[in-house]
Amino acid sequence: MTNERVYKMAFSRVYPLLVQKAERKGRTKSEVDAVIYWLTGYDESGLQAQIMKNIDYETFFNEAPQINPNSAKISGVICGHRVEDIKDPLMQKIRWLDKLVDELAKGKPMEKILRTQGDGSFVSTKKHGRV
Repeated sequence: MTNERVYKMAFSRVYPLLVQKAERKGRTKSEVDAVIYWLTGYDESGLQAQIMKNIDYETFFNEAPQINPNSAKISGVICGHRVEDIKDPLMQKIRWLDKLVDELAKGKPMEKILRTQGDGSFVSTKKHGRV
């Protein structure tokens, strides 16, 4: 699949697949949401609004309130590619989300998935899921 086809996929169609992947492994929708909030800066109402608008993946990331600066700490392989080596910024963000949900599905604790700040503090996710 070309990058352009991935960018044009409706986020409203991808989102349930991300949730299903996590739920099959005993994780929750609220944990998937917490990962999305952490990565993109959306809150619950912002995420739901984007899903309802049926926007594509590209627009979802381009309109994200703020990509978490700690997202640069995300590393590893997803879909056969090292996420830290992906040159295209949009594709890297998409793969970051894939990687975070993959880590969630593999049972990694939320504390590890939501990388820490430089001072050791976490981005607040208390109202969005377990921490």
